[in-house]
Formats: sequence, structure tokens, C-alpha cells
Amino acid sequence: MDKISYVYMMASGMYGTLYLGVTSNLVRRVWQHRGGVVDGFTKQYHVKQLVWFEQHTDIYAAITREKQIKKWRRDWKIELIQKTNPLWRDLFLDICV
Repeated sequence: MDKISYVYMMASGMYGTLYLGVTSNLVRRVWQHRGGVVDGFTKQYHVKQLVWFEQHTDIYAAITREKQIKKWRRDWKIELIQKTNPLWRDLFLDICV
């Protein structure tokens, strides 16, 4: 049985700084970003809102997808977010349920 993995995007606000990542525990990872628990890009640029994510049943597929999206132009990433989250609502509380 494969473990669920996630590709996700965080933002500093609507049309703000974006961060793209992959994880097997989305709730824990977003909590870490939000709390500034780990030094790095998201802490430095105050990137704390989960604005997009997709689920994968294979970690290798999730990593491949992350690498694919990282090569995209910024406007394509924004379009991806707006397809499912046009108001750039923070989705963290949705995934904590």
C-alpha cells in the first residue's frame, strides 16, 4: 500500500511570494511553515498561507509533479491556484478537519 503524498503551494498573500513543496504529512509541514519552526525561504519571506495542494498515491509521482511545476512560469502557477482557490483563501483549516 502506497503512502499518500502531497504537492503544495504556500503564499505570502494574494499574488504574493510563492513556495512549492512536497510532503507526506501536509498538516505537519504547513504547521511548520506557519509557525516559522524551520529556518529557510518561507520563514524569511513570511510565506504562511496554504493556497493549493494536490494528493498523490506515489511519492515519486509527487516529486515529479513538483519538479514539473517548479519549471513553470509564475503566471501559470497563479492560474493553477486560481482554478481551485480564486480568492486565495488559506486552506490550512480545511486540511486540519
